[in-house]
Amino acid sequence: MSNSVNISVETTCENQIREIAYDGTELYQPPPTLSESLAKCAARIDFSKTSLDDLKKEEKTAAAAEEEIKDANPFQESLWPWDAVRNKLKDAYTEICVLSDVISIAKDKRYLVLDPLLEEGDDTKPIVQVYSRKKAISQAAQVLLGGAERIRNAHSEQRSRNVSDFHIELLRLRQNWRLKKVSNGAIIGDLSYRTAGSKFGMSGTFEVTKAEDALDEENVGNTTGASANSTGSGSNNGMQLKASSALRVIVPSELQGVAYIKVITQKDQEDLCTAQVNLMGHGPNITAQVGVWQKTLEFAQNVLFCKELFAQLAREAIQLQAPIPHVVIGNQIRATLLPNIQLIISLCHSTSFDSSQPAPINDHDHVLEHSLHQLLREVHYKNSHHPFPHPASAPLGPSKKRMVAGPTAADREALLDMTKTQTILEQIIAQAQHIFMRKRTQYVLDTLARDVKDPQIVSHWNAMNSPTMSCVKINIVTHGYDAIGRTSLVIHVKERSLKCICRDGRVMRLSYEPQELRDLILCQINSHQISCLVSLARCMAWTVLSNSNHLGIGKVEPLGNASSCLLASPNSDRMIAVQIRCDPQIDVKVYIARSPRQDFFPSPLVPEKFWENLGGNFKEVRFDKIEGKSFLNKMEFLMASLTSNTA
Repeated sequence: MSNSVNISVETTCENQIREIAYDGTELYQPPPTLSESLAKCAARIDFSKTSLDDLKKEEKTAAAAEEEIKDANPFQESLWPWDAVRNKLKDAYTEICVLSDVISIAKDKRYLVLDPLLEEGDDTKPIVQVYSRKKAISQAAQVLLGGAERIRNAHSEQRSRNVSDFHIELLRLRQNWRLKKVSNGAIIGDLSYRTAGSKFGMSGTFEVTKAEDALDEENVGNTTGASANSTGSGSNNGMQLKASSALRVIVPSELQGVAYIKVITQKDQEDLCTAQVNLMGHGPNITAQVGVWQKTLEFAQNVLFCKELFAQLAREAIQLQAPIPHVVIGNQIRATLLPNIQLIISLCHSTSFDSSQPAPINDHDHVLEHSLHQLLREVHYKNSHHPFPHPASAPLGPSKKRMVAGPTAADREALLDMTKTQTILEQIIAQAQHIFMRKRTQYVLDTLARDVKDPQIVSHWNAMNSPTMSCVKINIVTHGYDAIGRTSLVIHVKERSLKCICRDGRVMRLSYEPQELRDLILCQINSHQISCLVSLARCMAWTVLSNSNHLGIGKVEPLGNASSCLLASPNSDRMIAVQIRCDPQIDVKVYIARSPRQDFFPSPLVPEKFWENLGGNFKEVRFDKIEGKSFLNKMEFLMASLTSNTA
């Protein structure tokens, strides 16, 4: 197009022109940095103005002032960016210093005193203020006196009726028993041992309600044995309440009354050992401190405990496969301990208190009672405490010993021992067998110690025993000759057998028959007499020609073997032969022979004279006529007399 016009397009100047040189060169002002922009924005802030309108007006005035400054001095250098902020902070610091000075002067009260402005009011007379305060104090005193009088009346009424507050009684009940409030507002408690690990199905729930005034007054003078829902089910036991309570404890009918478990070891209708198991009498008596309902709950929990223990024993009696099967009939369990000896476990439960009940048994075995308690607690503990797996990926159930059986290279026998467990009934039967064996052993030892005067039998029972094994040490000594010798043996009394360890290391195992133990003790007495006689002869310079604990001549002994000893005097002119037999008591026979023989005459076959020194025939001595208190004492006198005669 011939009429076209050239138009030059230039970019707008983003930065301001700071200076134009004489040659037309323009020097632009560099763009502000971020810190300069921040300082510029901060300089616009006035800390004394907080409203939005003031801030907007300030921005407008600041923009207008900036334009004027640009128009007036277009080429003037800008001041320090933080100059405005510094000035404002300086002004604020000055004001704070002035305020601090004023406060310090006012605090010292030497140069400046600040007094509040008093409002003009009506003048009041002092006597009016005194009367008003006196009236207010008298009203407060009347309120306090009235409250104290009501409290005093409540306490006196409570003391006269002997009735405590319901909530205080409930607090005491909660301190000793588990309680909870259900949805309908009732308060129930639990007597069972479920929290301890019990799995017994019988419910132990009881209900707590507030006693009525009429019922409380009636319970003060009447016996509450016939009422199942009375306060302090001491009612259930026929006890007469001397004090009423604000609580009514309602227990189930199956938990009312008195219960205990009776354990009897019987032989041919004769009771050998008895024990009664219950929870009564254990722990401190806090009935007088907490309330009359405490006895109710204790009796109910005792019934629950006895029923749970008997149910556990009955279940085990049915499951066990004994050589002689156990019999469970009603509330009685019969188990055979030894021939003609039975263990009878009975559950006795009475819903009423009978004053004509038999007196408690004197021959009560506390060890057996404690074992029944402990074994049931152990079952509860195993139900609630299981060994943790190790490692964590291992299965639950195996014990710690089985977990380390692999690393310790346990054999098959050790693994079988780990799996063997005893039930409560098995442990009780084992303990009852041990109790019978211990009593039988004591009877045999006491009988022998009474019947056998020479030598003396001394028994030392170990005080630290287990429920299924006892240890007794027997010393056989002769009075006055303790230093010469004594015979010791140890007997381990187990469940169905005896283990005897002699001094020479021999071990003999005996059955439950008492005659075997009696025979063993008599044989030990026989051996003790011969060994002590040998020691005594050596002390008196006599020569022991021979001795034997098993004499093989003569008639057959009904018990053991006869023992013999042959002694010669120091000059060899006297000989003593001793023979001791158990038939069935200790029988001692003593014979004497002299040398040279008085009846020796030479013959063609025996012409020499020296053959007369062989000794003559043995003559029996009346041993019971010899002076002395014991066998060794008599033998000492006999050897002394024979020695003196030959001197």
